[in-house]
Amino acid sequence: MIQIKKLSKSFGKTKVLNQLSCQIDDNCIYGLVGANGAGKSTLLRILIGIYQKEAGSIQVDGKESFDDETVKQKMVFVPDDLYFPNNYTLLDYAQFYESFYPKFDKKRVRKLAEQLHLDLHTSLESFSKGMRRQCALICALATNAQYYLFDETFDGLDPVVRNFMKKQLANQMSQQKMTIIMTSHNLRELEDICDHLGLLYQGGILFESEIDQLKTNMYKVQISFKEAFDETKFKDFHLLSYKKNGSVATLILQDEEQTAKKKLKAMHPLLLDFLPLTLEEVFIYEMEVLGYAFENILSA
Repeated sequence: MIQIKKLSKSFGKTKVLNQLSCQIDDNCIYGLVGANGAGKSTLLRILIGIYQKEAGSIQVDGKESFDDETVKQKMVFVPDDLYFPNNYTLLDYAQFYESFYPKFDKKRVRKLAEQLHLDLHTSLESFSKGMRRQCALICALATNAQYYLFDETFDGLDPVVRNFMKKQLANQMSQQKMTIIMTSHNLRELEDICDHLGLLYQGGILFESEIDQLKTNMYKVQISFKEAFDETKFKDFHLLSYKKNGSVATLILQDEEQTAKKKLKAMHPLLLDFLPLTLEEVFIYEMEVLGYAFENILSA
């Protein structure tokens, strides 16, 4: 388990992280979403020990992560801005990882490289951005670490390789104890793989929740009646949004779904459809409840 309490970090006069607190449970995929510059990369670099915190505490399985070799061997970090030493091949890169991680599985690297058609003996300098990202990810997976920190995890990967890597992560999670923290400024990229999401804004976690809870707690309804109606017709519901186009209204409700269905059916509508919300829509309405414009947060 990772426990972060009142974590702060500044660069010069710029406060990047400000009293940030969160808990990341074992065996979960925690997605951290926020605009570019929101502090996502800084948080991961503090977790892995590249940056030193200014204030607060970080506990990884009850131990401070900075300068603790036993903790660092449990963690692996794939940054957004990848760096490879000159003339390194994928095999060289794998051997570099192997020197730090006792459980490193070089056979796994060879197998994944073959599946992705990556030459083990070709200089990484000649690889495309996406191919270099693949090399970094497969070497990280081969460490058999307990905590995986991925910054802009799938940046530069085409859809086929992206799905392949997501399956590899899911398969490995089913076989061993591991926790993944992945960042992105694209909520849709995290939607189908994460089971917990946190929204980073102005140096702190503005909002976080389990995805299942988010998706079952809110839903969209399209409804129409023979008679004229307006928003007041739904005063007995927890109504987050009301929009009407012609004779059809679109509602965003945050009520127990089965109870809401019975109540709406009892109103004898001409049209009644319950529709799922995308995760981005859920976050938009949750942010509106808190008094924020979600689009502004992600583009800030």
